[in-house]
Order: sequence, then C-alpha cells, then structure tokens
Amino acid sequence: MTYTLPGSPVLLRHFTLDDCTVLEANPATMDSDRFSFFGLPVPGRMRRRVESGEAHPKPGEVHGLLVVEAEGVCIGFVSWHPQNYGPINAPTANFGIGLIPSARGKGYGTEAQKVLVDYLFQTTTVNRVEASTDVENIAEQRSLEKAGLLREGVVRGAHYREGRYNDMALYALTRPDYEQARAASSATKITTGFSASR
Repeated sequence: MTYTLPGSPVLLRHFTLDDCTVLEANPATMDSDRFSFFGLPVPGRMRRRVESGEAHPKPGEVHGLLVVEAEGVCIGFVSWHPQNYGPINAPTANFGIGLIPSARGKGYGTEAQKVLVDYLFQTTTVNRVEASTDVENIAEQRSLEKAGLLREGVVRGAHYREGRYNDMALYALTRPDYEQARAASSATKITTGFSASR
C-alpha cells in the first residue's frame, strides 16, 4: 500500500523490516529531537509489529502507522489514533510525525502531513483531524499551518516531557474545511488545505 498526492516528493507506505533498521539507527535523542524524546526505545518492538502485521493499517482504521518515504528511502513515520470528544463513538484522528535528523528542514514533514490529512479524509469517516505540538516547537507549528491545519489554541499542561508538564499548541482541520479546499483547487492539482490566516 502506498499513498501520495500529485507532485508530492513524499509517499506514505507500509513498514518493512529494512525501515525498522533505518529508524533503529536514528532514534530520537535529547540532542537530536528533544520534542520527540521520551526515553530509550524498546529494542525490536517495531520489528515485532511489522512481522505480526500489526503495523499495517487498513483503510478506514482510525489508528495506524505508516512510513514516510522520499527519494526512495525511509525518512521517518506518521502515526494516528482516535480521540473521542464525549460519549458518542465518533472519533477525531489525532496524528503525529517523526523524521530522522537528515530529513528535517527540507519540507518533507509538511508534505508528509498534507498527504496524511488527505489519506485520513479519503479512507476514514472522521469529521476532524488534529495534531498538537509543544508550544516551543515553532518549526512543527509552521509545518502544520503549511499543511493546512488551523491553530485552535493552547492546551495547558497537557504533555509530560523533560520532567514537567508542558503546554501544547492544538491544530485541526474539519472535513468541511478539507472539502472546501479541494473544491477550490484545480482539477490537475489537489491540495489538502490552505494557509492559516492570523
């Protein structure tokens, strides 16, 4: 399974054992990515998920994990999980991204998040996709805005990292926003969002 958008330099696809090797060789550390570091990874955990098939989402699932590929190689991953608001089972898809250090700062993260937003709206029934990031992570906030998500506010003290609770900037896009952006785009170039206005 692969998923991309016309003109995008990245694609999303299922994990392979080779991808596990790449990611195991490039773990998040306090020095390389303090916003994604939550301690040492469990050795072999991703390999076990790939071998069991657990790492391969099916269309329609509101949880999953896919590789981000650019120029034919694994450069990171995207993941998503359901987030319910209230007692009705009508979840939002909350997503995140992790890129290896050599892939950062090249626009791949923004492109991967655009592709993922499109994938989630095209393959699930969610009415909303969202992502949050540390209020100090300015690069990811810009990336989410470029991917078409709108900043909705700050969720105070929601994220435990580096021995303390941190504030998170919350971004989201609803299905009506997404469909309006698609309708406004040309027939030959499909985009997943629009620049957030301030």
